Amino acid sequence: MSASEGRPAGGPAGPGAAGPGPVRRERLLLAGALAAAGPDAATKCAGWTARDLAAHLVVREDRPDAAPGILLPPLAFYTERVRRRTARAVPFERLVERFRDGPAKFSPYALPGVDKSANGVEFFVHHEDVLRARPDWEPREISPELEEVLWRRIKIARFVLRKVQVEVTLVQPDGRGLRVPGRGRGARGAVRVHGPVGELVLWALGRRDVADVRLTGATDAVKSLTETGWSL
Repeated sequence: MSASEGRPAGGPAGPGAAGPGPVRRERLLLAGALAAAGPDAATKCAGWTARDLAAHLVVREDRPDAAPGILLPPLAFYTERVRRRTARAVPFERLVERFRDGPAKFSPYALPGVDKSANGVEFFVHHEDVLRARPDWEPREISPELEEVLWRRIKIARFVLRKVQVEVTLVQPDGRGLRVPGRGRGARGAVRVHGPVGELVLWALGRRDVADVRLTGATDAVKSLTETGWSL
């Protein structure tokens, strides 16, 4: 299959192409950040370069056979093999272009509503992966619309943090919170993580070294949490 097969000629394909919603805008911003960084730029994503990340984004949307390994460890070897092959075989500029255009029509991500429900957190976190790997990075303002998308999807933290031994509550400045029981269900105490929703998402998804959050709770509970590793 050619790189453009399955995509309408002459314009973007897939969900969000008809209007600049928050997820579509974040896709375009991420594509622009990747292009500006260049293929060999570092990111905050598991040691990947911008080329690695671009290949991941394309494989995730356009290779349904390989996508399950992103979340299912027994299948991760195949996903990684496809990603590496894609990174080698497709020029970086073309990878960025394919991602910017959106999923091909055969992709599950092209189904109505899937882009908004599945991609908001993904695109935001990877956009920050590119931006915050720069030595001179500064926090950016995100729109209220994107903040609401992120807050609606922050429940993913319950999956990511399922093995931590303390109860975690993610707390926004407006007081809204999300409780994550963890494997210990509070047996080792409770920790509250305070910050804007974007920072909470980054912290929960393993970008703790660059997430601007504040932890409160008993000293032992905070220590147990900070010594626990996780990522997605």
